[in-house]
Amino acid sequence: MTVLPRPHREDVLIAAAGLLGGVLLWALGLHTQGSDRGLSGSWVLLPVAAVSLMELVRRSAPRTALLVATLALVLDFFTLGSVATIAMFTDIVYAAVLYGSPSAARRIPWGTALTTVVVTVAAVSWLRSPEGLLLGVVAAAITIAPATTGVLVRNHRDAAEAAHLRAEQTALLAEMDRTQAVMAERARMARELHDMVANHLSAIAIHSTAALSLDDARTSKDALAVIRENSVAGLSEMRRLIGLLRDTGDDRRPAPAPTLGALDSLMEQARTNGASSGLTFTLQDRRGEGPALPAPVEMAAYRIVQESLTNALKHAPRGPVTVLLERTRRTLRVDVVSPYGDGPGPRAPGSGAGLVGMRERVALLDGAFEAGPVTADGADGASATGGANGTKMWRVRAELPVDEGGGTA
Repeated sequence: MTVLPRPHREDVLIAAAGLLGGVLLWALGLHTQGSDRGLSGSWVLLPVAAVSLMELVRRSAPRTALLVATLALVLDFFTLGSVATIAMFTDIVYAAVLYGSPSAARRIPWGTALTTVVVTVAAVSWLRSPEGLLLGVVAAAITIAPATTGVLVRNHRDAAEAAHLRAEQTALLAEMDRTQAVMAERARMARELHDMVANHLSAIAIHSTAALSLDDARTSKDALAVIRENSVAGLSEMRRLIGLLRDTGDDRRPAPAPTLGALDSLMEQARTNGASSGLTFTLQDRRGEGPALPAPVEMAAYRIVQESLTNALKHAPRGPVTVLLERTRRTLRVDVVSPYGDGPGPRAPGSGAGLVGMRERVALLDGAFEAGPVTADGADGASATGGANGTKMWRVRAELPVDEGGGTA
C-alpha cells in the first residue's frame, strides 16, 4: 500500500485557511452566484472541503490534486459558489505546474488556454451577449494566470539550481586542478632534490663504507677527502633548493639550471668518486654544430646523465661507463652504458626513484625512454658500446624531441 508523505507545513496552513475562509463566507451568506441553483444551502461547503483537502497533497500528488480540484470547481458551479473554492483552485493549478513532472509543466498551460477558449465560446453561445466574454476573462484568471506564474517560477528555480550546480562543479574542478598542481609540484621538487643530492650522498656512502672496511691510513684519508668534498657540494645544493623554496619574490635570482656544457665537470666528479670502485668514465659528444637546444631539453638530458652516473656508482661492478650524446634534426639521443652485475666492494642502497624520475622527465617532453640490461654484442634487441662481446651491460637510453613541434614548450 502506497503511503503519501506527510503534508508540508505550509500546505497544512493553506488548507486550514481556505477551509475556515469558506465556512466563514458561507456563515455570512457571501456567495458568488444566486440562490436559484440546484444545490443550495450548505452544499457549497462540499467543494470547499474537497479543494482544501487537495491542498494537503499539492506537492506530493499535484496531478491528483488538480483532477479532484477541477471536479470540485465544476460542482461549485451548481451550488451557491464560494470565493474560497476558486482561490484554492488557482493555487492548486499553480502548484501542479511548479511541483509536477516536466511533461505536466509543459502541458498544463496549454490545457488551461484551451479550457479558457472553450468556456468563452460556450458562454457567448449560451448567453447570446457580450457578457459571455466576462466568463472567459474569469476562466483565464483562475487557470491561465496561475499556470503561467507557475511556469515562470519553475523556470527561475531550475535556472537557480543549474547555476548552483555549475558553481559546485566549477569549485570541484578548481579543487581538482589545485590538487593536481600540488601533486605535480611535489613530484617536481622530489625529482630535483633526488637528482641534486643523490649523487653526492651515494659517493659519501660508498667511500665511508670503504674507509670503514679497509685498514689502510692512505685509503681512509683519500676516502675522507672525497666524503668531505661531496658533503660540502651536497649541502650547497640543499641550501640552493631551500633558498628557492623560501624565496618570497625579492631581488634574489635562482641559480641557473644545469646545461650540457657542465657535463665535463660532472664526468670529472664521477671519475673521482668511482676511482676506488674500478669504474672508468668516457664522454662521447657527437652533437656537432647546430642551433641551441631548448632549456627543458638540456636540463632533462643533464639530469638523465647525472642520475645514470649515480646509479653506476651505486650498483655497477668494475668496468667502463660510456656516455653518448647524439643529435638529429628532431631529437637529442642520450645513451649511458655501464657494467651490469654484482661486483666486489661496498654498494650504496637504492630505492628505484632515479629511474622513475628519469622516466617522468622524458614523459614531460613527450620523448621516449628505456632502461635495462643488454649485451655488448647487440643481443636483447639493442647494442651496447664499451664492453666486450657477450658482456652484460646496463643501458639507459632517452630520446628527447628538439624540433618546434616536439613538445618542448
